[in-house]
Amino acid sequence: MPKSRLPGDGRKTRRSPVKKKTTKKTAVKKTAASATHAGDVHRFIGLSLGGGKTDKACLAVLEYYPKHKKIFLSRLVEKIKSDEVHSADFKIQEVIRQYHNEIDLIAFDVPFNLPVCLQSEDCCNSIEDCKKPHVKWMWDYTRKLHKKKKPRKLFTPYTQRCVEMYVSSELEEPFILQHAMGANTAPLLARAMYLKRGLKAKCIEVFPKLSVWRLGRSLNVMKSHLRFHKHAIGGDESRREILSALSTHNVAFVYDQDVKLMIENNHAFEAFICALTAFLSFKGSTEPRPDGFPPNEDWIEFPRVNVRWEGF
Repeated sequence: MPKSRLPGDGRKTRRSPVKKKTTKKTAVKKTAASATHAGDVHRFIGLSLGGGKTDKACLAVLEYYPKHKKIFLSRLVEKIKSDEVHSADFKIQEVIRQYHNEIDLIAFDVPFNLPVCLQSEDCCNSIEDCKKPHVKWMWDYTRKLHKKKKPRKLFTPYTQRCVEMYVSSELEEPFILQHAMGANTAPLLARAMYLKRGLKAKCIEVFPKLSVWRLGRSLNVMKSHLRFHKHAIGGDESRREILSALSTHNVAFVYDQDVKLMIENNHAFEAFICALTAFLSFKGSTEPRPDGFPPNEDWIEFPRVNVRWEGF
């Protein structure tokens, strides 16, 4: 953790007569003692992406100290945009590279893989004849849904994934996750794929709306705040309530200026939520794939019901 800086009193300090060699040894001992005091650190990065030519991208760095069982939001970078020399993508990668290989997980708020049908060279020409596991799962899911709901529509495996179908109807609330290759998400998927190529850490996908819901319910936040946290009108108040609940339950330490920033900027807030979900994934507190879910399909990480915050 960064040391707090004490303001100087304006007086010049007298140079110590101690030899330089001894000073170096003392410095080494102090550094070693400081590192031992802090203990190991696990680092998680959350990325909320906008279009590559906008300034909406935000990055959050969350640090977990198991020795002290403390979580800190150590860094929050908002409105990452291109300039006349460097692209926004370069700036994102530059921030991540500063941590070298000391990152446990990087969480994107958008897909970073194409649907399976677009990855495979031997893809079938029609869903009616396809025998691949993910298409079979989509057929089974669709037939089951048709018995309950109208209008009856078929799926398009080259634009959507099994996980998008699953979260829309199989959880405690319907969560509409945009299709990976739909008009709104496809450009963001392309950007995430481009960024991921230069990253060495393991990456996961997070759906912030679902994470906010599960986190908020575990902290007894009103459902109205959880449903409308990203709305232009009233969203800032919802984010304020959610962050207040996190603080009240001592989930994570966040500096006041970062709290203010996340209240004002939903992308910054969702970057933090992505990083927090990555931490929960690291601790085994996210939902596993359901039984029978195709193993070659993407899965998103989201908190379990009733997350237990004690004992981390």
